[in-house]
Amino acid sequence: MAGVAAVGLFVVACNAGGTGARDAGPARTDPVARATPSAGEPSAPATKRVDPVALLRGDPKVSDTVKRDLKPCVKDEYPVDTSYGKLTGGPANDVVVNVMTCGDAVGVGTYVYREDGDAYENVFAAEAPAVYAEIDRGDLVLTKPVYGKDDPMAYPSGEEVITYRWAGSKFTVHDQVHNDFSRAVGGDGDADGSEPATTATPEN
Repeated sequence: MAGVAAVGLFVVACNAGGTGARDAGPARTDPVARATPSAGEPSAPATKRVDPVALLRGDPKVSDTVKRDLKPCVKDEYPVDTSYGKLTGGPANDVVVNVMTCGDAVGVGTYVYREDGDAYENVFAAEAPAVYAEIDRGDLVLTKPVYGKDDPMAYPSGEEVITYRWAGSKFTVHDQVHNDFSRAVGGDGDADGSEPATTATPEN
């Protein structure tokens, strides 16, 4: 897990995975009505896709360490998650890029890009062990673990969940929650490999 996770925090993350396949029975074969825009009603514009690897490599705000370790895990598949959504109030979707390690998918850097004409401007960057960011209803939500002196990488003592909101020309902290993890699950501590319990402490 060490890898490039040693870089320090600048100031976006891994994305919570899907819920997996669901057994919903046989597919419907009867016709289904499809909604179409009314006459004169504009349809939603398609999301403009970017090359996240090219953005990262050409970005001076991305550390040399992250760039050096940004390599395909298999063939041409890079350990990069990309999300599109409204964060900065611009006419186009903003882009959130999370960079991870190949072996264990530990976040090492998260970045937000805002479209500026034909280019993209980096308006947020965070590089730290296991950092990861997501878009949540127009806010940027960043999660990063907190490690005590003797904590193994797999079991941090807690985590910080920080909500950022765009204010004029930059992101500012809107809300912050600190979660402390208990290792005394069932009274056996770490011996049984149980997941840590969580207690949340909001910070205003």
